[in-house]
Amino acid sequence: MVKIDGGTEMPHPNADLLRKGYDAFSKGDLDTIRNEVFSPDVVFHVAGRNPLSGDYRGADEVFGFFGRLFELSGGTLVLELHDVVANDGHAVGLSRLSAQREGKTLDGANGVEVYHVQDGRVTEAWLTTEDNYSFDEFWS
Repeated sequence: MVKIDGGTEMPHPNADLLRKGYDAFSKGDLDTIRNEVFSPDVVFHVAGRNPLSGDYRGADEVFGFFGRLFELSGGTLVLELHDVVANDGHAVGLSRLSAQREGKTLDGANGVEVYHVQDGRVTEAWLTTEDNYSFDEFWS
């Protein structure tokens, strides 16, 4: 939070940026993510040992990762943002992910996504869940 005149607290701009990105993701609004949230050379690091784990470099590769999430889950993937913590260089999203795939259910996997923000854009992200073993099994 940023304090302004009179002690009123306003959300940090990087928290607002993250909320805008999660909202756009939930609506499938990739244009907003590409043009207003991500740096063109954004890098995503996805934890785990499953077919989706690894590094994605550039907006096109990251959007390809998003596409695979929806493809493998048959469009059932739901990402719910619980909270955002931010400062001048980073923002952290606390989320919950649900999806179905090949008779398996991923029900409420708690996630932590750490974002590096520079010049008002996400430049790098690290994604992990509370139980990488279950997450790996679900996507494998």
